[in-house]
Amino acid sequence: GLNNRAENSHQPTRQRERAMKGFRTVGAAQRFLSTFSGISPHFRPHRHLMTASQHRAEMTIRLAIWDQITGAASQPTTA
Repeated sequence: GLNNRAENSHQPTRQRERAMKGFRTVGAAQRFLSTFSGISPHFRPHRHLMTASQHRAEMTIRLAIWDQITGAASQPTTA
């Protein structure tokens, strides 16, 4: 009981540390996360509301849109 309460009291600190992993500063993490939060829903459709074939079709459309926006389709790939 007591040990578990002590561990749980550190949980918010651990969550912040996990979020900061790989970033040099809090500002860098915040800049990345503020941009990423607008982009990530584009690649996460509500999967529970569609069949597998609908999901594949939706992701194909969304990836094509992403390629158009980023210009990734016009860039040559290196192997």
